[in-house]
Amino acid sequence: MSSPSKSSPVSCDTLRDVFLWRRKKLSLLVLVVSTATWVSIDVYQFNFITVSSWAAMFAITSLFLYGNILRLFRKKEQDLSCLEISEQTAMETARSVRQSIEQGVRWMCHVSAERELFVFARVVAALWLLSYVGSFCDSLSLLYIDMVVGMTVPVIYVKNEDKMKWFGEWTRMQARRLHDVVDEKVVKRLKNRVVKFTEKINLKKLE
Repeated sequence: MSSPSKSSPVSCDTLRDVFLWRRKKLSLLVLVVSTATWVSIDVYQFNFITVSSWAAMFAITSLFLYGNILRLFRKKEQDLSCLEISEQTAMETARSVRQSIEQGVRWMCHVSAERELFVFARVVAALWLLSYVGSFCDSLSLLYIDMVVGMTVPVIYVKNEDKMKWFGEWTRMQARRLHDVVDEKVVKRLKNRVVKFTEKINLKKLE
């Protein structure tokens, strides 16, 4: 029995390599296909079935011409056994999908059932922000933006990791200083005024 890393054509390592541009040809292909799909459907207003049919016709025609050219020059046809999906790969994919769904349901129950107000507020705010952004663009444009951001931000972070960490530390220090200044000049003064006001009220009540 083959190991999962050998049998699975699309593993986590492959996805990581694609998003970090370690496999430049495959990353460029993903970006070009995503851009072409978005331009065809969202900009030129083509139907999804039309675009899918054109893509399938292009793929079938290319394979047909490729196979006939190989036969014409009497070359050995390429082995396509690597494109087969084994039973183990299908089972592992189904298992990973089931685990993802279970984690999502467990997370939703944790957010809604547990008494963690901060987590609940963050989730509601994130969903509200997503709905607000979704009112300006459709789902396809949003997916394309996510794809572009996912293929640019991680590689930029990896290449400039030291600078990003330094900037994060500097921002954290500045935020801490600002918090200390606000706490010293605003919060403490307000507390002192509240204390003095309550003392005056208590004195009036005693009189």
